[in-house]
Amino acid sequence: MNLTEIKNVLRLELQTILGRRSFSNMTKAYQNSPYQKEEANPTETVDDLMLRDDEAEGDAEDRGRAASSVRDIASRIPESLSAIGRDISRTIERAISAKDDYVVAVKVSPAAQEKVDQLVAAGLFRNRAEAAGFLVDEGIKTQAALFERVQQKLAEIERLRAELRGMVNERPA
Repeated sequence: MNLTEIKNVLRLELQTILGRRSFSNMTKAYQNSPYQKEEANPTETVDDLMLRDDEAEGDAEDRGRAASSVRDIASRIPESLSAIGRDISRTIERAISAKDDYVVAVKVSPAAQEKVDQLVAAGLFRNRAEAAGFLVDEGIKTQAALFERVQQKLAEIERLRAELRGMVNERPA
């Protein structure tokens, strides 16, 4: 979730909790462009979370809980953003350290997926990618004779292509 999405979620939550009538005063500062000068108005106060004399006791409790919830959510934002940053850093570090590995997207049957998940659940591999990579390597080792024949056929195909190129490049005298 990016900052804009978080801001929009918080705005919607605040609108729901506080109602639209007084929420517009609170969001004016956030709706301005970052390139516009913010007009300071020190006399304007936002009293949406304050208890008014004409409010009933029950309304005050609801507002107190709402204010507490909003403050709770707002206090968690820096921690969440920090965690996201750490996750991104770890992902980048893994990508850089895995320079000898190749990523291949493959479709597998439900049975194959179950076997891969079993290897991960057993703790043999950290994730599905590692388990699938192991199985591919083992399959290649097991089918060594097949790959030897494929290599021979590819060499033969390349020899025939070279022969054809030679025939095209020859000019009759």
